[in-house]
Amino acid sequence: MKFFVSCAKGLEYLLADELLAMGLPKATATIAGVNAEGELRDAQRVVLWSRVASRVLWPLQEFDCPDEASLYQGVVTMPWEQHLDAELTLSVDAHVSGTAITHARFAAQRVKDAVVDRLRGEGMERPSVNVELPDVRINMSLRKGRATISIDLGGGPMHRRGWRMAQNDAPLKENLAAAVLMRAGWPKIHAEGGGLLDPMCGSGTLLIEGALMAADVAPGLQRHGSLPPSRWRGFDQAQWKELMAEARERETVGRAALKQVIHGSDIDPKAISAAKENAAVAGVGEAIWFGVRDVADMQVPPQEYGCVVCNPPYDERLAADAALYRRIGDALKRAVPQWRASLLCGSSELAFATGLRARKTYQLFNGAIECALIICDPIAVPARENDGQPRELSEGAQMVANRLRKNLKKFKTWLSREGISCFRAYDADLPEYAAAIDVYREDGGKGRTFLHVQEYAAPATIPDVDVRRRRNELLAAAREVFQVPAEQVALKSRERGKGGSKYGRFEQRGEFILVRENNALLRVNLFDYLDTGLFLDHRPLRRHMAEESQGKRFLNLFCYTGVASVQAAVAGASSTTSVDLSGTYLQWCADNLALNGKGGSQHTLVQADAVTWLESEKNRYDVIFCDPPTFSNSARAEDFDIQREHVRLLRAAVDRLTSDGVVYFSNNFRRFKLDEAAIAEFSECREISAQTIGPDFERNARIHRAWELRRLG
Repeated sequence: MKFFVSCAKGLEYLLADELLAMGLPKATATIAGVNAEGELRDAQRVVLWSRVASRVLWPLQEFDCPDEASLYQGVVTMPWEQHLDAELTLSVDAHVSGTAITHARFAAQRVKDAVVDRLRGEGMERPSVNVELPDVRINMSLRKGRATISIDLGGGPMHRRGWRMAQNDAPLKENLAAAVLMRAGWPKIHAEGGGLLDPMCGSGTLLIEGALMAADVAPGLQRHGSLPPSRWRGFDQAQWKELMAEARERETVGRAALKQVIHGSDIDPKAISAAKENAAVAGVGEAIWFGVRDVADMQVPPQEYGCVVCNPPYDERLAADAALYRRIGDALKRAVPQWRASLLCGSSELAFATGLRARKTYQLFNGAIECALIICDPIAVPARENDGQPRELSEGAQMVANRLRKNLKKFKTWLSREGISCFRAYDADLPEYAAAIDVYREDGGKGRTFLHVQEYAAPATIPDVDVRRRRNELLAAAREVFQVPAEQVALKSRERGKGGSKYGRFEQRGEFILVRENNALLRVNLFDYLDTGLFLDHRPLRRHMAEESQGKRFLNLFCYTGVASVQAAVAGASSTTSVDLSGTYLQWCADNLALNGKGGSQHTLVQADAVTWLESEKNRYDVIFCDPPTFSNSARAEDFDIQREHVRLLRAAVDRLTSDGVVYFSNNFRRFKLDEAAIAEFSECREISAQTIGPDFERNARIHRAWELRRLG
């Protein structure tokens, strides 16, 4: 059975991993939740054990819903006498998108009316409504003209654990706190004897959640007590009792093994008082040390290693202060330099203000507030060599510097006219200095400048000592011209090995920067992967597609990080669909959409093999972008070879076009040969490669080829 588990935006992939760890046969991340598969027992286990989920929705019926009358008719024909007893109270939650029904409260009222009318029509008493604590909570979701009626198995928001008696301003929800702890690796750290520290603990949410997590206490155990979360007649009471009994056994063992390694402090005595009260109700008061002190007076815990978790203030009620974030970073580097930190910051700018280098960065949402969760491990990274000392360039480095300055002068007018802040500045212009240098300027040139340097393979006849010298000279020239420190230069260097010329290991810094292209804000990662998340050579084609997609349906196959989808959405596409086999890339795409305020039902993410999905898809699209890899041998899909499969792929893509739609097909396989005769059987096709190459790629005009395909007739 398929069911839906919702969560806060940004937690989808963490939730999917959690559900799979519980033994669910399938859990696929989507926007603000996970599509899960399993038996009713699996869903009830999620209600009891998920630390990240917000709700568990068990579907009863799905039907077309073009208007209010269809909604009422679809609900009133359902056999509610099989789901509810007359003495039970009920409540209805509704979520609507689209133009058919625009008011969620009205939709909820019509669902309630239909349920009541059905029961009265069956000769039953009218059930009462209890908005706060209903016996049965019904959920209605309306998306793309389809209504889904579900039972909320958890009976309401699952972030409520049942222990919160007191709180300070803007408390952190418990499921978001669990995500901060899980990203920190806290359960493993506790098992190894490490400590947990929150120097701005407020009412204690992170520490209490951390203690219960370490003690293996089910999140729903105290929330539900002796009563089941739902009195829906389909709820399996016997299985729930078994799950509860198992959870209580695990709780007994876990609490006995809980180590006293958790420390919290806050400058506000009232917050500490509230934290102690909450911890006592949660049954972990003896396991947590609380103290009143300023973050600058942070004390060193007795444990040699552990993790710091913190949720510094950042919203309208608790004003964000960059200086405070700097104090937090300085205090952590002084007190626990070798610990790990998981800090939920109000924005990437505030995260940067800490002065800490993030190994990983995640975009999360605390309600409507977009936050940056940074993982620092260790907190204090050893200082690099002093970059402030002027260096005299060698003759070779001076040659590279002169060429860079010449290119920048050539591009100046074009960059200004087009508003371009990410571009290729050098592409093996001097053959002995064989590398590409790409420039990434934060937020349209308003922030820092980063360089992404990719070294091409040197001929085997060149001695290693010369390869290293030329590399160092090229880097010295680039840093001199652009005036950037070493930590803002990402080098992808090829090293010779037994398997031939390969790129070495990447830094795994987890550091994302925000850049702009074609009016869209995008996350790029220059250090952790071979590619950055933004293929600069496709900039002109993306701009053209975005302009053409206004008010139209856009499909992005092999979408990578979804840049083309985001730009189409920003330009006013009526809908976007992004397909990729990689969950990592789809999460990146979702993050990029969210950065630009785009999301919801009109912007769909699909984790699937693009060719297989395309051949089974029924919808039609106005603009389709297809930029496949040269080859792929993923274990999750059939082997893919662009030369072998391109006719099959393009035939399926053209089949999904509207009558006046267009497919833009591109690839970067240098030896690719389009099968023109086969393509002509189903499409009008013309090559547009020259129009899709910007001035910064003119030296490497074969970096990709592109074609435009339209339906015959």
